[in-house]
Amino acid sequence: MTDSLKNLKLIEKAAFQDDLIEWFAKEQRILPWRKDQDPYKVWVSEIMLQQTRVDTVIPYFNRFIEQFPTLEDLADADEEKVLKAWEGLGYYSRVRNLQSAVKEVREKYGGTVPNTKDEISTLKGVGPYTAGAILSIAYGIPEPAVDGNVMRVISRILSIWDDIAKPSTRKIFEKAIEELISHDNPSYFNQALMELGALICTPTTPSCLLCPVRDHCHAFHEGVEKELPIKTKAKKQRLIRLAAVVIKDSDGNTVIHKRPSSGLLANMWEFPNVEISLPFLREKSHIQGLLLEQLGIEVKLGKNVGQIEHVFSHLKWDIQVFEGELLTPIREADDLKYATLESIDAYPFPVSHQKIIKQYYKYS
Repeated sequence: MTDSLKNLKLIEKAAFQDDLIEWFAKEQRILPWRKDQDPYKVWVSEIMLQQTRVDTVIPYFNRFIEQFPTLEDLADADEEKVLKAWEGLGYYSRVRNLQSAVKEVREKYGGTVPNTKDEISTLKGVGPYTAGAILSIAYGIPEPAVDGNVMRVISRILSIWDDIAKPSTRKIFEKAIEELISHDNPSYFNQALMELGALICTPTTPSCLLCPVRDHCHAFHEGVEKELPIKTKAKKQRLIRLAAVVIKDSDGNTVIHKRPSSGLLANMWEFPNVEISLPFLREKSHIQGLLLEQLGIEVKLGKNVGQIEHVFSHLKWDIQVFEGELLTPIREADDLKYATLESIDAYPFPVSHQKIIKQYYKYS
């Protein structure tokens, strides 16, 4: 056992499990994916909950399951409809990976989500956390499910001072959960740790007086609960400046463009845009030239109607929004189309361009 886990041997495991699970049984939030233990629904919820708040996910989950109630429905669905259902959640590669994985489950496992770690871990987009969550919650298998909430809780319970921002540190916490997890009720145990991190053992102001496992917590007894976990700051986001143009033809139709099938926001639709450097930010002729060169769109730029900022984990978009008049009709293709005020809502747009629709298109 590593020095980081020296306090594991001091924990009364049975009492810790009982206190944690009893609290969860009484205090758990009523959430739509907790209505049953359908592995498909657990899987969808866990993918949605990555880097997204529970309150945000609830309506998305309900709408998604209404459209794709079974694994087979999602496997058969048109990708554009799937992206549209996910629109606004971000991290669109997650849902593309999910759809790819459910197709594999149907083809390779007869539509039944695998219940072994080796098999489920081979599915696209299923990492150690997602695998552990599905196996423990849906199948009652005592596998660790270590996310940020769990690392925060366990770092305090066991007074672990390793930097949780380092990928290698996850192994320490997985080992801790393997030692602590209830084999009688691994589903409630893992969900309870997640719930505890979300409601009680919060990042900056943990509610220790309400904590059901306070008596087992080394950080609380040492008075260092607010100092843990140790997490180094992420690198500063790279700034990218863009010019996006709401281009209309003489009939009032608007030009929309589909992003490439790989990379950031793959296969999402957007208003035509180009990356620009600061010196050319206000030079309309330069922006017009880039639109013609890169997208084959001949446009006369109008006024700058506003600005949109959007932050990703690794970069930040500063989008200047312009009006534009189409000079030459476009040749419609798979990645370039006309949209009307009525039809534009059928296309999946990333959040930044949804903002453009709401602020500078629908009410212009």
